[in-house]
Amino acid sequence: MGGVSIDSTAEVAASARVAPTARLWGLAQVRENAVIGDDSIIGRGAYIGIGVTVGARCKVQNSALIYEPATLAEGVFVGPGAVLTNDRLPRAVNADGSLKSSVDWRPVGVTVGCGASIGARAVCVAPVSIGEWAMVAAGAVVTRDVPAHALVVGAPARQIGWVSRTGERLVRESEGCWRCPTTGELFTEADGVLNAGDPLSEKDRESRLEGC
Repeated sequence: MGGVSIDSTAEVAASARVAPTARLWGLAQVRENAVIGDDSIIGRGAYIGIGVTVGARCKVQNSALIYEPATLAEGVFVGPGAVLTNDRLPRAVNADGSLKSSVDWRPVGVTVGCGASIGARAVCVAPVSIGEWAMVAAGAVVTRDVPAHALVVGAPARQIGWVSRTGERLVRESEGCWRCPTTGELFTEADGVLNAGDPLSEKDRESRLEGC
């Protein structure tokens, strides 16, 4: 594993692939065939399930539970105590009372897009997809797909706005036109989909707004 920083109390399966620049804190567990990308940080007591992929530059905070077959793209944030589930019909036993084994159910996963954030103690109930740069609020319970750049809150989670790549909530400039208050980046919304623009100068922004 090269120069990877793994705390002595962390448990990493021999078949897991951990990038040389990743860091694993105390009591973290990384299961068989899991992949941890470059510069990613796995917090204390976090669990990374069998075959789970964690992209580069992700932060999985303390006690977060990422169950297989979840996939995290680059730059994903998973807050403390958040859970990504993998069983739509959870039971300890079969209908005949026998203890369930791995052959008695089919795991389903959560897919998290680039740059998205999942707040502390949020629960994503698989199968769901969290879009790029979306923001799931702390304590939210996600039961359906979240669009890119969407801000969702509550249980079950509902969308209350849009966020930029900085995480700032977008400001509505006009019908179907939104702006990041930090960068000035403009976005257009159509049919529930947000299309990102590029950071603009003040002159360019004023010109773009005329068409919004």
